[in-house]
Amino acid sequence: MAATNTSGSSNGLIVSFGEMLIDFVPTVSGVSLAEAPGFIKAPGGAPANVAIAVTRLGGNAAFVGKLGDDEFGQMLAGILKENGVSAEGVNFDKDARTALAFVTLRADGEREFMFYRNPSADMLLTPDELNLDLIRSAKVFHYGSISLIVEPCRSAHLKAMEVAKAAGALLSYDPNLRLPLWSSAEEARKQILSIWNQAEVIKVSDEELQFLTQNDNVDDESAMSLWHDNLKLLLVTLGDKGCRYYTKNFRGAVDAYRVKTVDTTGAGDSFVGALLYKIVDDQAIIEDESRLKEVLKYACACGAITTTKKGAIPALPTPSQVLTVLNGTATE
Repeated sequence: MAATNTSGSSNGLIVSFGEMLIDFVPTVSGVSLAEAPGFIKAPGGAPANVAIAVTRLGGNAAFVGKLGDDEFGQMLAGILKENGVSAEGVNFDKDARTALAFVTLRADGEREFMFYRNPSADMLLTPDELNLDLIRSAKVFHYGSISLIVEPCRSAHLKAMEVAKAAGALLSYDPNLRLPLWSSAEEARKQILSIWNQAEVIKVSDEELQFLTQNDNVDDESAMSLWHDNLKLLLVTLGDKGCRYYTKNFRGAVDAYRVKTVDTTGAGDSFVGALLYKIVDDQAIIEDESRLKEVLKYACACGAITTTKKGAIPALPTPSQVLTVLNGTATE
């Protein structure tokens, strides 16, 4: 394992697998989609957000997925490249469109989604289209659950995980539950848990914890009911209350940073990207509680900053922005 350097920058490759799409975010908060006077076009998709979060902080990332061979798809591929993310794993589909999502922003900045995917290009990625050399070069392989919903993408997802694991990558999983995309809540829970025991780092939100455990408690007992023997780090994000962490040997909590929240889109992805960026070249951090807490404070700061602007990718922070928050000099 490469030693971490003092600047905290990473050179190990983080490969993020899954969907990239266009979020249409209302120009005003607290209204329904029908009432919105207009929308801001914002590139998104959780795995792509994570990849760009990594490179925005100075890390090394690649995205693997499929886009429509349309103006939106070409735009998204361009955004990956502009942000320093390798697009060697991106495929284009001439017959399917790039996915779209209309995102309703409630007055508190939380979101509701309406998706246009019938089917979208990301759902049509096949195992044969995977760039296996790129996947094998990953030190961390990160993914969500949306790519498990339908074939052929599900098979591509499972193949990519298998190849990454065989090549020695750390497997990182953020289920990123989007219930409207699933045929039922039961199917979502079943498929999300179907690959649970293979992941070594898992991040869930408090709402996802409640969904997966089928109880309303967000506590240590509920979290540990999701623990498995292959797991090295389980994280439960708590929005403006920070996060809780669980490892084989210790557990604890990290507080959130206070900011003026505008839009929570991408906050979890920013948190995950920061975490992976900090551990990719020094995974022993996971076993050292004091160092892990510092990394999680950094990740919480990244998540907080991301909520201060509309859209995910435009809001992902730079290192100087993170230091401003960590040093307590950020203004609301």
